[in-house]
Amino acid sequence: MDLLALDTLDVARWQFGITTVYHFLMVPLTIGLGILVAVMHTMWVRTSRPEWLRMTRFWGKVYLVNFVLGVATGLVQEFQFGLAWSEYSRFVGDVFGSLLAMEALLAFFLESTFLGLWIFGWGRIPKRLHLAALWAAVIGSIVSAYFIIAANSWMQHPVGVTVGPDGRPQHVDFLAVLTNNTALAAFSHAIVAALMVAGALLVGVGLYQLRKRKLAEAPTTDVDHSVWRRSVRVGGFVSLAAFVLVAVTGDWQGKLMYQQQPLKMSSAEALCETEAPAPFSIFAWAKLGSNECDDVHSWTVPGLLSFLAHSDFETAVPGVNELQEQYADVYGETYPDDPSFGERAGEEIDYTPVLAVTYWSFRLMIGMGAVSAGVAAYALWSTRGGRVPTSRVGVYGSLLAVGAPFVANAAGWVFTEMGRQPFVVYPNPDVPVGEQVYFFTAQAVSPGVTTAEVWTSLVSLGVLYGALAVVELVLLTRLVRRGVTTGDTTPTPPAVGSSSRDDDDRPDGGPRSDDDVLSFAY
Repeated sequence: MDLLALDTLDVARWQFGITTVYHFLMVPLTIGLGILVAVMHTMWVRTSRPEWLRMTRFWGKVYLVNFVLGVATGLVQEFQFGLAWSEYSRFVGDVFGSLLAMEALLAFFLESTFLGLWIFGWGRIPKRLHLAALWAAVIGSIVSAYFIIAANSWMQHPVGVTVGPDGRPQHVDFLAVLTNNTALAAFSHAIVAALMVAGALLVGVGLYQLRKRKLAEAPTTDVDHSVWRRSVRVGGFVSLAAFVLVAVTGDWQGKLMYQQQPLKMSSAEALCETEAPAPFSIFAWAKLGSNECDDVHSWTVPGLLSFLAHSDFETAVPGVNELQEQYADVYGETYPDDPSFGERAGEEIDYTPVLAVTYWSFRLMIGMGAVSAGVAAYALWSTRGGRVPTSRVGVYGSLLAVGAPFVANAAGWVFTEMGRQPFVVYPNPDVPVGEQVYFFTAQAVSPGVTTAEVWTSLVSLGVLYGALAVVELVLLTRLVRRGVTTGDTTPTPPAVGSSSRDDDDRPDGGPRSDDDVLSFAY
């Protein structure tokens, strides 16, 4: 690809794609690890067992580092709408305005406020109120995710609107937008995928620390050993359960995708011609990268694609070539001769997404999810009956495999977004053609922005995000290598002003200073 030959639209798409995928690497870890840390904290409050406290405080630090970097990178996303996508913002403003406002004013403030209470509330507020603050923050992050996914799902399947006199969508049913079946499926899929990310992190770091202690001949009867062993076991069970749920919710999404965006499904399988029954492609070769679908060849599993689309092994699934013709007949063979399309006005429209991207991102998503589940199974097997694995390949492989569910999540979003091209707002097939709301990506870019300006912002954001990546990796690596620290090993003091401690606070009776509380925030 000749980077210098890219026009403003291409560079703007690269910028939005790079920054969004980068930000989304942190989102599933924040959601998934937040839920698990809240469960750990709950278990400590209920049982008073010190290993649950130490797990809460160690994994809580990892959670906070990721949360802060996620906020820093997420702030850029909404600014990009005005920077390079003003026409898109103008088109969807009546729908997105309410969703993004609720995400910022309700969910994000709920999340950040109660997270602050949790960070600085150790020993300052009653334990159960302190725990409630953490759960409120976690719920806030989940609600925040739902509003964002609801907005994105509206782009995939616009509901609850009518076409206004100016051609823009007008809000008529906000509840329909919030209960969009595409949003419900995508949200459930994203949450269980986030748990896979968190589970993989617990497994990888836990096995690393267990092996490190084993080689150092550290005792297996102390609390620190219980911290890492329990982390591995919790992470392994969570990862396996989440993998099953990912498959279930993914099947739900797949069936909706066939109904709402059939060309995305056919492109994901490089299915050129309509077939009954339709096979599922295992591996494709030839001219997949050129988008010449007729020159693509595959190893396939007969009938499986029909099952994914229809829940039976016989029904036909339309091919790329047939669907390309159908879309051209309905939405036009060329872009309208309109100034909003810029240099692309009058160009032929290719309704087929980039086959190489949709095909391989779909398989990367599934493959990396399977890798994560396999590592979880290995972790549970290798730690059964109190065993501690010392295999360098197994343990360090599990640590490297922490990245597998991150890749799976990113690949899933690349597939979702690239698969709806050339539309930025995809037409709803359940609505009569004359009443459909849709918007081409080619007309969504800001008309007054030059290619050089977008290149400047892309390079600037790339440098900034690269620096933030280094900061996060350094902080997380330092935390992992250090393991459980002194600040983690001492339970919280009684609430300020209390004349006597809670029945399970400070069982060692030792003193504690504010420095210990502040070390947790670090």
